[in-house]
This record gives sequence, structure tokens and C-alpha cells, in this order.
Amino acid sequence: MPADLAAAPLARRLLAEGLGTGLLVMVVVGSGIAAQRLSSSDVGLQMLENSTATALGLTVLILIFGPVSGAHLNPVISMVDWLLGRRAGRGLPGRDVAAYGVAQTAGAVAGAVLANAMFDVPVTQVATTERTGADLWLGEVVATAGLVLLVFALARTGRGPMAAPAVGAYIGAAYWFTSSTSFANPAVTVGRVFSDTCAGINPSSVAGFVAAQLVGAAVGACLARALYPDVAAAADAVLVPHREIPAVPTRPAAAAANSSGPKGGPRLRPQSPRRRR
Repeated sequence: MPADLAAAPLARRLLAEGLGTGLLVMVVVGSGIAAQRLSSSDVGLQMLENSTATALGLTVLILIFGPVSGAHLNPVISMVDWLLGRRAGRGLPGRDVAAYGVAQTAGAVAGAVLANAMFDVPVTQVATTERTGADLWLGEVVATAGLVLLVFALARTGRGPMAAPAVGAYIGAAYWFTSSTSFANPAVTVGRVFSDTCAGINPSSVAGFVAAQLVGAAVGACLARALYPDVAAAADAVLVPHREIPAVPTRPAAAAANSSGPKGGPRLRPQSPRRRR
């Protein structure tokens, strides 16, 4: 990052990325389990409940963690941020990309385990739901490409503060218009391996999904570069502008005392006596 952008310490950013991604997976898996139990006979209603909770939860998480780390919560966003911004000396430094990915993936696994525990689902079981096939992989390409394009279009046009509702709405919609229900996130894909529920994915299906997501990320990056040739200049604002906010300085006790009257009250300016007429 350039010198004029004082980023939060890496440890704090990694905490935000790990915690944020974990909570995201907790929302996805937990709402999936709840939907399956509450609406066991209606798959469409289950999907509506799951997608609504995910869209709203993701919006809130971006608002919480965005000012600290940018709220990438997704390794492909971190990778594209570095890839597009590196020539301009902006975006996530290359040395931090791997650290972000590890924190995001570890958080995703922890989030799935937490959701299992909350709903009394065995926390040690691995998902058995197979998700494979060209149609599903194409769905992941489309979902990931659209997500990357959206994120960088918002950053380039100075609409970063709208990223939270926009990204939440996109993921909620992509549940429905993609065949894969829009994982669009390698860390989330790995995390969902550790929940043998309707939200899970069998380990044998992970490689195909992640490969499709990487292809989608490349497509999204190319589209962002074609539509916004100078998109690299906005890499520091992905997903939302984030910088270390200096603490408000406190006044010394002596200065505070001098500015107040007796017993801490405000000092009153002496008034000149009125002249008699």
C-alpha cells in the first residue's frame, strides 16, 4: 500500500479476515440447517430462507470488518486486488495475499464447526453432498466473475461505501440465478466441507469448484480492466476504503482545568458593568 494510506497492522487485518469469513460460513451453514428443519418439505422455501439470511449477514459483516481489512472475506478478491493493483503500487501487498488466504480459510472451517455445534450436528463429520459437473462449474465461473466485476467497479467509481448492500444483494440473487448456488469463494468452499448438512460439499468436489472460481476471478478481472482501464488506482478501496483511524487526542488535565470554572463548571467571561444613562 502507498505511504499515504496508513493500513491497520497486519495482525489486526488477519483477525478481521479470519473472524469475518468464519462468521460468514456460520451464517451460511447455520441458516441452511435451520431452513432444512423448519421447512423440511419445501426445498424452494429452504433456499429462500438460506439466501436471505446469507445476503443480510454478509452485508452486516462487510460493514463491521470493512474499515479494518477491506472485508475481502474471499481469497479470490484478495488475489485480484493484488494482481490489478501491483503495477500501480496499490492494493494488497503480495506478501499479505497468502496470509489473508490462510486466515480466511481457517476462519471458514471454524465457522462451519461453530454452526454445527449450535445446531447439535456432529462437528467431526465431513460433508457427503457431491457437487460436480460442467453445469455447476460454469455456475461458479459466472458467480465469481460477477462478484469480482462488481467489487472493482464499485471501488473504481468511488462507490465503495455501497459495497456492503451491493455485494450482499448480489450473492443473495446469485443463489438463484446460478446452478451452483454461488459459492464464489474458495475459503467458504473448503469450510463447507466440514458440515454434513444441506450446505456442505464433499471433499471430492472441492477441486472442481475452486478451479472454476479461479477461472471466474480471471474473467472478472479482465472485464474490470476492459471496462475501467485505470481500475488499479482504486485497488486500495476494495471492498471498502480502509485505513487506520488515529485516536482522538485527549486534552491534558491542566488544560482541561484552566478551561473550566469552579467545580468543573464552564468559565464565564466577566461582563463589564452597564453605564448609567
